[in-house]
Amino acid sequence: MKQSQNKLHILFIYLALALVTLAVFWQVHSFDFISRDDIDYVTANKNVTAGFTRDGITWAFTAGYASNWHPLTWLSHMADCQLFGLNAGMHHLTNAILHIINTLLLFAVFKRMTGALWASAFVAAAFAVHPLHVESVAWVSERKDVLSTMFWFLTMMAYVSYVKRPGAGRYLLVLLAFALGLMAKPMLVTLPFVLLLLDYWPLGRFKDIKKLIVEKIPLFILMIASSVTTFLVQRTAGAVVATRTIPLITRTANALIAYAKYIEKMFWPSGLTIFYPHPTGEVSMLHAVIAAAVLISISVWVFWKARYYKYLAVGWLWFIGTLVPVIGLVQVGDQALADRYTYIPLVGLFIIIAWGASDLLSKLRYKKIILAMSAAAIFSTLTVCTCSQLRHWRNTRTVFEHALNVTEDNYIAYFSLIKPLRQQGKIDQAIAYATEALRIVPNLPYAHNSLGVDLATIGKYDEAAIHFKKALEVQPDFADARCNLGYMLARQGKIDEAIENYKKALQIDPEHFESLNNGGMALLAKGRIDEALELFEKALRIKPNRYNVNLNMGLATMRLRRYDESAKHFEKASNIEPDRPEAYYYLSNVYYKQGKTELAAEMTRKASELAAKTQ
Repeated sequence: MKQSQNKLHILFIYLALALVTLAVFWQVHSFDFISRDDIDYVTANKNVTAGFTRDGITWAFTAGYASNWHPLTWLSHMADCQLFGLNAGMHHLTNAILHIINTLLLFAVFKRMTGALWASAFVAAAFAVHPLHVESVAWVSERKDVLSTMFWFLTMMAYVSYVKRPGAGRYLLVLLAFALGLMAKPMLVTLPFVLLLLDYWPLGRFKDIKKLIVEKIPLFILMIASSVTTFLVQRTAGAVVATRTIPLITRTANALIAYAKYIEKMFWPSGLTIFYPHPTGEVSMLHAVIAAAVLISISVWVFWKARYYKYLAVGWLWFIGTLVPVIGLVQVGDQALADRYTYIPLVGLFIIIAWGASDLLSKLRYKKIILAMSAAAIFSTLTVCTCSQLRHWRNTRTVFEHALNVTEDNYIAYFSLIKPLRQQGKIDQAIAYATEALRIVPNLPYAHNSLGVDLATIGKYDEAAIHFKKALEVQPDFADARCNLGYMLARQGKIDEAIENYKKALQIDPEHFESLNNGGMALLAKGRIDEALELFEKALRIKPNRYNVNLNMGLATMRLRRYDESAKHFEKASNIEPDRPEAYYYLSNVYYKQGKTELAAEMTRKASELAAKTQ
């Protein structure tokens, strides 16, 4: 009877964890992609948006794109595009489903290791609904977090099976799950050390440490290979920040403060945001010393008590150790810390709380009632906070407006809001935000380029050209800025200089659409029609349904008296944007050349009507 009740309890916990997590994160199905990283990972990544193709799969395993080598993550995004296209909500729901799976796996593996049903449920529930985990679930680009963590927990599950019944087949499953996890995100490099912690508690295998280490040598080999690959890929991509930019003393101070902040945010999750600017040379050494003192004090207390409560050492070392790859000693990116980095590490602190609370209240008469009421209060609060935090992730505008509200000098937030402002026609505000981003980081090439674009929009071409040139001084291989400078030069009548800049842009990115199209227009203006046609044809292969390139192709072929081709491209342009008069005007000229006078007259009338409407 007791065993039957226990099974019902287990089933209830699984269902509750799944349903509550789904209910909390269901709102992501209405969220949009955001501009930061989602463009590179999905929306503008042709290898991903094409779904499963032979070239795409080869690229996933051979490219170090977006400063990472994680082929399984790319395949996961490809699968979403294959099934759902660019329906952002479905991409978000995939993340949410993976998060639910991770929650259930976490409960299952701790229940199996410890036999402690409710403590395991607490750890899984805290993992499921903690606000610090919103970023990993609500950001499509963080698919690598939820996907790799699934393999992390599967590796733990396979390891527990191997420990209980050792065998080569079970050990191979451990290796396979670990290898797959590393191919989703290299943060799993700390997992072999976590398995050693689990040997200490709760598996109780720490009698022969040398044997345990030798047992994990194949895992360490995979760990080293992944670490080297990741470092080389990130350094090649320029993502690893040099020590001359952020000195080691500054990194160390920021790392100590980050550890303390992660603990603080675990207990009091306020001010969470997508990007925390790195303080670089302004790190408070006093805060670093205080953080170090707090961390040392906790460590001393933990290891003193660990003689009697082994889970304290395991939980604390889990938290400290799994953060090491992302704590900033090797600085990758511009952030001081990131909510997503806590996705796995917080499990260590949850372990301490779950088992520690039970031991702390062990002598109380109403222990179970107090624990149940406390857990209910904690999870109700966390759920409300998570739902509130999720609302900020609806789209690019909401996520970065929130970032501006909770941080200072957040140049990434200022820069990321420029495009939404531009789309709303708020050019003056977009210029102000770009200017503010450049005040904070004067040599930010993307901000210079954006400012140039907006200045050109309001007719300040000379100022725009200055900012494009400044962007190129900082980043000579910036194809967008090179193309934009070419466009400014063309407007000033410096066609030859414009052509040279378009050529340089295409040397950087042979498929840079705007450089192909604008470069073709410049060549056409110089009478170099065959060269212009070559660029237009390449542009059409990339974006066959763009109005301007079809119009330009029609003009080029019309200059060569290839009227049938011209008509075809002008007709296509008119179908793409039927409310614009230019295509009809050029069609009338082509039809006159072909002797189709009635059609020509009709096109002239159509062009005149549309032109009148736009005046």
